[in-house]
Amino acid sequence: MFLLLFLFATVVGFRSGRWRRGDLNLLDEWGLGGRRFGTIITWFLLGGDLYTAYTFIAVPALVFGAGAMGFFAVPYTIVVFPIMYLVMPRLWAVSKKNNYVTTADFVRGRYQSRGLALAVAITGILATMPYIALQLVGIQAVLTVMGITGKGILLHDLPLIIAFAVLAIYTFVSGLRAPALTAIIKDVLVYITIIVAIVLISSNLGGFGHIFQVAGKALAAKKGALILSPKLDLAFATLAIGSAFALLLYPHVVTGTLAAKSARTVQRNAALLPLYSIALAFIALLGYMAIAAGIHTKVTSLVVPLLFLKEFPAWFAGFAFAAIAIGALVPASIMSIAAANLFTRNIYREYFVKDCTPKQEADVAKIVSLVVKAGAVFFVVVLPLTYAINLQLLGGMWILQTMPAIMFALYTRWFHRTALLIGWLVGMVLGTGMALAEHFKSSLFPFHLGSTVLLAYAGVYAVLVNIVVAVVLTWVFNAMKLSKGEDETTQKDYQVHQEASGS
Repeated sequence: MFLLLFLFATVVGFRSGRWRRGDLNLLDEWGLGGRRFGTIITWFLLGGDLYTAYTFIAVPALVFGAGAMGFFAVPYTIVVFPIMYLVMPRLWAVSKKNNYVTTADFVRGRYQSRGLALAVAITGILATMPYIALQLVGIQAVLTVMGITGKGILLHDLPLIIAFAVLAIYTFVSGLRAPALTAIIKDVLVYITIIVAIVLISSNLGGFGHIFQVAGKALAAKKGALILSPKLDLAFATLAIGSAFALLLYPHVVTGTLAAKSARTVQRNAALLPLYSIALAFIALLGYMAIAAGIHTKVTSLVVPLLFLKEFPAWFAGFAFAAIAIGALVPASIMSIAAANLFTRNIYREYFVKDCTPKQEADVAKIVSLVVKAGAVFFVVVLPLTYAINLQLLGGMWILQTMPAIMFALYTRWFHRTALLIGWLVGMVLGTGMALAEHFKSSLFPFHLGSTVLLAYAGVYAVLVNIVVAVVLTWVFNAMKLSKGEDETTQKDYQVHQEASGS
């Protein structure tokens, strides 16, 4: 069952290049699907983009280990969509008008600052690389539980390498059209799996009352909690809010958004995507179910696959495992395309070959997308997994530091470009320092204010300092009358027109 579904998704990925044909020798077509995706396709694409295999694996694993704290992902994916409704249509509108492919393109045009655009591009690539690597965790967990692994040093990870080689080839051939269509398969499989899991597993375990009772006792024994402690309210809230802003800044989310056919399409999706948040709430409950089912493992990424293997018939376990594996391929594909777009537009074309042709630009992006995937495989196969996870903790904090330069710029040109660059640098150093102080074990940082300890998301602390620095230095630089650069956008560029959009 697993192999059949995986093969079906692969075939769809390869044939997707013929769907809504465009010239794939142009970056706009290969990397953004020609900006022609309507409401339905965009809903599947963004859903497949935002809700990854790592989410499917990591959220229940966190609930399994820590209890209620793991549920921060649910309000986080509720808060994110009102922000998306306000911010992302404006980004789509100005990007369409000025042919921007990345957020670094937008920053370059808004502030006439190569340095600030480079900072945004590098941050996006750095934050994306370990994110792609962690998609491999989902596939690796499934393959491990199913026993589909080779023997010996060279063969142990061979099935994983083959899976991502297939991903690399069909992304190279079909561009963003490949994940757009395979996302439909992924989402159908995921929704069916979740519905069956909630009904069947809860029934097998004696209902949710019994599940919560068993989970509560087990979590209390290992210093977790079924109900969130008031002492963790600030940590919970800042994780949710900080993660919501950070998510919209990730290159893969921007790529999925800019591929929409209109700003109105983006608005509709901001209203429709909370349907995924309902699914995520049920996914989180799998952590409590695993406790009640007596799952024991030191490798938390195996919690959900082990639960499925124990509670599902063999054929449906294969179905569920395919949902997780394909759920890794879709976002990993979009992420590699997004990273390639950033490198090509904002590093290669800006600093190496300024007069490159559109075909050269697209060719470089295709090659870079392969390199990015190879780097992700290197993380998982060669390096200990903790390195990728540590970098992912940093990735969220890093990408959040681009918020003033991107989100604020969608509404105002008041900030000085040099002030934003210095604020970004301060935020990056501070966020990384807090992660180092916690030995990469947590994204939360205890701030001591007298006798009071404020435990909150380190990324929020860093971006607040970033904003303060940017505001103060903007006043200083404006008073000194330092050049703010020319703005190539106009106020009309940001207007969200109410044009119709189909599927």
